[in-house]
Amino acid sequence: MRYCALTWDHPRGYDALAAAATLLDEARDGIAIEWDKQPLEGFETHPIEDLCARYDLVVLDHPHVGEAVTAGCLQPLESLFDAEDLATLARETIGPSMASYRYRGEHWALPLDAATQVMASRADLLDRPMPVTWNEVRELRRPVALSLAGPHAALTFQSVATAFAGSPADVDTERFVGEAVGLRVLDLMADLAARTPDPVRDLNPIGLLGHMAEHDDVALCPLVYGYVNYAAPASGRAIAFADAPRAEAGGRPGSTLGGTGIGISTRAQVTPALLAHLRWLMSAEAQENFIPAHHGQPSCRSAWHNDGVNARWGNFYRNTAETLERAFVRPRHDGAIAFQTAASALIRDGLAERRPHRIMLDALQNAYSESRMPGAER
Repeated sequence: MRYCALTWDHPRGYDALAAAATLLDEARDGIAIEWDKQPLEGFETHPIEDLCARYDLVVLDHPHVGEAVTAGCLQPLESLFDAEDLATLARETIGPSMASYRYRGEHWALPLDAATQVMASRADLLDRPMPVTWNEVRELRRPVALSLAGPHAALTFQSVATAFAGSPADVDTERFVGEAVGLRVLDLMADLAARTPDPVRDLNPIGLLGHMAEHDDVALCPLVYGYVNYAAPASGRAIAFADAPRAEAGGRPGSTLGGTGIGISTRAQVTPALLAHLRWLMSAEAQENFIPAHHGQPSCRSAWHNDGVNARWGNFYRNTAETLERAFVRPRHDGAIAFQTAASALIRDGLAERRPHRIMLDALQNAYSESRMPGAER
């Protein structure tokens, strides 16, 4: 049985999966997997139903699950794996990575890769120790950049709100964010957006971290999705990673969960050999050894605290594990991806045009409410 599969175009997203596929022998194992790649922007926004119509395995972001469930294009893990397998994953996966793929009572993807927004800096360019709180970030005299391109303006907004004890749609699913918290967040973002150097304004996290490694015009990005590869890059200067900023020392590091999961489309003919391969990818053996050795970013908690893994990657994992454990899980309703895109444009354009923050908040709430209306998502 040959399977076609899709992941995203970066060593972290592709290399370990492709290397694992080479270990399979179709004559011996009964399966072969061929992995294709799509750009990061496609991974973040491309309709999941279309991808599942063309691929057996699809690496996806958890906000896509509502859309996928409505479309009926993924197979629930409960129909494929034993309850014990899923309980083990829930217990051993770091933070809410496994829980983020649970929707309407079932899980829809295996949490292969764990990530969240963390703080990234060029330690050699800072004039003081790495900041801990948002006030300390604002006090920095060195160049600071916000990650605002694509969906990341909305993701940054949600992360700062979480630090300020206002996780969006957390208590009231109909309310995106309270006014007091929202105004505080936009005030902070307006200050830092104005200080963001022009060359990085339109860069996604991969581009932003790559720029920081090769240039000296950004000393710190307080919130950007962590990519272990840049803790020990093939070229340029190493990026130091730390927990996301907090409202106050000892508070919650505000961050919005990322990471990726492997979804199994309804077109796939699932065999015991395929399930065995997927179980191995999620095993502690693969997560602590094979995946980090092939530029991947594991989801197993033990890998994040493994001394050997941390020694190889500049303590990236240990220095950011708390943020991941306490990360905010985004809304996942059908329409969440469209809202994320619209919200980012509203925030990014509003900050650039210096629109009144209350007007921006009203527009965000309206967009959020519309995204939850039946039929509004497509």
